[in-house]
Amino acid sequence: MKKLSIILAIFIASVLLFGCQEETPKAADTAKKMEEAKPAEPEKKDPLEAWKASFDPSGAEYTYILSNVSHPVIEGIAVGYRIRDRVWEESKGRLFVDFRPLAQLGGEKDVISKLNLGAVQGMMSSSVAAANVADTLGIVNLPYVVDTFDKLDTFRNTPELWEPFANSTLAGGIMTVDVTGYGPYGWATNTPVQTLAEAKTINFRIAEAPVNTDFYKAWGLKFTVMPWPDVPQALQTGVITGLDHTAIVCNITKKFTIAKNFTELDYAQGLFVHLMNKSWFDKLPADLQTILLTAITEESAKTRELTRKQHDDQLAAAKADGVTFYKLSDAEKQQLIDMVAPVYQTWGEKIGMDYFKKVQSTLGN
Repeated sequence: MKKLSIILAIFIASVLLFGCQEETPKAADTAKKMEEAKPAEPEKKDPLEAWKASFDPSGAEYTYILSNVSHPVIEGIAVGYRIRDRVWEESKGRLFVDFRPLAQLGGEKDVISKLNLGAVQGMMSSSVAAANVADTLGIVNLPYVVDTFDKLDTFRNTPELWEPFANSTLAGGIMTVDVTGYGPYGWATNTPVQTLAEAKTINFRIAEAPVNTDFYKAWGLKFTVMPWPDVPQALQTGVITGLDHTAIVCNITKKFTIAKNFTELDYAQGLFVHLMNKSWFDKLPADLQTILLTAITEESAKTRELTRKQHDDQLAAAKADGVTFYKLSDAEKQQLIDMVAPVYQTWGEKIGMDYFKKVQSTLGN
């Protein structure tokens, strides 16, 4: 009986052992087949593939890290790559402009802090954020001051206007080298806005800038201060029903898929202000200083012309896609100017009233 029990135990163990050995490859085969049957993960496309450098920058003696929050499909940002390539060629590979768009280094307020510390050497800041660096830079955001492409060219090319603007940041160790743009500001809205009464029904998203907050209060309009990355969801969910921005940006970033109306206020030119850490620049050899500044100045001037064309092209493309464009009447535009008079006074005092009035008179405001 005992011998029978032992034999039976050995038999059961053998069945279990061989059964498991038989099952294991089957389970492995099944798992392998399931893995093979899975659809392949699509490779994520690099949004900056078209702008990759055609050279190896690893041997550069000096590196200039240049930040921006937006996409280089906007001409005013693509200039960063044109500067990169030109400086590399003219410096014979000694100076590499490491351009980082698409907020790779953080939001604008964060990058301004890094710029002050020298952790980032350069920044193409939006004009609305640049007012946080020096009050004088806020002059380009004030309504109906530097409001057209022609006035922008006059402002940039007239030393009495440009130099106080550029020099205003030096006390903080920052150089203001030049400007490029992203077109004239207006309102992209979910519902048509042809009058100020209709504007009062909209909750506008405005930038994180003290100047903009002040004149929206003066205009008596509803607004929400919001970082740009938060805008898409806020627009889709109705948290905001309008954007204070330019037609170039609204069309390129697909905001017109929701906000299908645009009121052409043309109250200011959207600008990218090229800021540079002065301490870093002062340590560059003199020949590289000249190469870098010349490249920035000349490429920025060319880019301002390209932005005029891009504005026209993006307006035409938006209209073809069904976006409707409106303008306020001359009387209502004048009403906006009249309502912002207290802001002119407040910011004129911050900027310097003599300088502010000189800009206004020279530009014909």
